[in-house]
Amino acid sequence: MAVLPLLRDEEASADALAVFKDIREKRGTDYVNNFWRALAHDPDELKAVWDRLQTVMAPGALDPLIKELIYIAVSATNGCGYCVHSHTASAKAKGLTPQMHAELLQVIAMASRTNALAVALGVPVDERFEAEPPRQGD
Repeated sequence: MAVLPLLRDEEASADALAVFKDIREKRGTDYVNNFWRALAHDPDELKAVWDRLQTVMAPGALDPLIKELIYIAVSATNGCGYCVHSHTASAKAKGLTPQMHAELLQVIAMASRTNALAVALGVPVDERFEAEPPRQGD
C-alpha cells in the first residue's frame, strides 16, 4: 500500500497534470505509472525526476537496453520491487529476451555474492585497479 494515495488526474494539480501529459505524449500511451502518481503530491519533485530520467535514460554512449539492465541490477540490489518490475517491462520492450534476463540475474547474484565476500573479508583494492593520478600539466 502506498504511503500517500496515488493521485488520479482529477485530483492532481495543474503542474502535475502537465507532467502527466508529457509522460503520455513521450511514451505514446494514456497510462501514467503509479510511481508518477505518487510523486504528483510534490509537483516540483515530479517534474525534476521526470526531466532527469529522460536525460539519463536517453540513448548515448550506452545503449538504452544496457541502461535498463543496469537499472534492474541496481533496483534488485536496493530491494526496489517496483523499479525491478517497471524496468524489466521496459527492457523487454527494448529487446530483453528470456535468455538475457536469466543471464542478467546470474550476474546480479554473482556480484552480490562477491561484493559481500570482499566486504566481509576486508579485501584491499589492488593498486593496479586504482585510478591513475593525473599527470603534471593535465
